[in-house]
Amino acid sequence: MKNSYVFIGIAAMALATYAIRVLPLTLIRKEIKNKYIRSFLYYVPYVTLAVMTFPAMIYATNSLVSGLAAFIVAIILALKDFDMFKIAVASCVVVYLVELFV
Repeated sequence: MKNSYVFIGIAAMALATYAIRVLPLTLIRKEIKNKYIRSFLYYVPYVTLAVMTFPAMIYATNSLVSGLAAFIVAIILALKDFDMFKIAVASCVVVYLVELFV
């Protein structure tokens, strides 16, 4: 009896995942011209990446303080147009120094 619930759950999740991917392709055939919807769709990949990356970055360190310090340094350097390698190195150095002294 329990196994049937597991298979029903898996089937429901597969159906939901499939529907999310197929329905937009079948229902929306014309180009989207609304500028608000286009701008929303433009930022979806960036938001998804940020939502996946931010918690991993904060909790990958031994303390929350070092993760937040590295995040703040990374944001500041990114706003000053540093390249990604320098930002990553600076964030690693900040984590090391904060965890060394805290």
